[in-house]
Amino acid sequence: MRKPIASLHYLTQDLPHRSHEEQVRVACEAGVKWIQLRIKNRSFQEWLEISKRVKEVTDHFGVILIINDSIEIARAVDADGVHLGQEDLHPPEARKILGEEKIIGYSTHSFDELFAAKDYDVDYFGLGPFRFTSTKEKLNPVLGLEGISEIVQQARSHAITKPIIAIGGIRLNDVTELLQTGIDSVAVSSAINLADDAGEMMKRFQRELQRFDSTHRDQTLSIKQ
Repeated sequence: MRKPIASLHYLTQDLPHRSHEEQVRVACEAGVKWIQLRIKNRSFQEWLEISKRVKEVTDHFGVILIINDSIEIARAVDADGVHLGQEDLHPPEARKILGEEKIIGYSTHSFDELFAAKDYDVDYFGLGPFRFTSTKEKLNPVLGLEGISEIVQQARSHAITKPIIAIGGIRLNDVTELLQTGIDSVAVSSAINLADDAGEMMKRFQRELQRFDSTHRDQTLSIKQ
């Protein structure tokens, strides 16, 4: 049985002052439940060794570990799943390799890409970029709040019910407006990693997400009553 999608997806990044393992440990200690290991421009062996060390940390804390881009690394360290981009291995092929129990996420940047992938056996769709971000090379056109909202509405009207995760330059003060578009979760990297206190920033994101969820749930209950 696959695990439920978290409201906060924390993404590591290559930083000169903090290793991926350190980033993951800080996240786990801050209560983050879903971590995507995002490593760029490293050799396969370096990537593998980092992933092994990170997996030991996430196993200790019982945190979900998703590997960005690489089926091979995900299999080698027995990660919980993989996140694939448009240029990575095709999701149906990834499912055959990883099996039914692993999580697969898939990046989309428009309604057309989302619609084309609607029948893939994936667990969630990434949607972005929300705004400009320096963490990704060859950035797709920025969607902004209006673009995210329009695509989510189109997706739901076409019976695409899988979780949609907003990504790309998301800051703390974006969370409420983004959730109001109907997206299910947010994926955050730089706003946390470049903060003066990364652990505290993670907690602030989690509190904001929980606050919205609590308010939304209370409103839903009131309507039903």
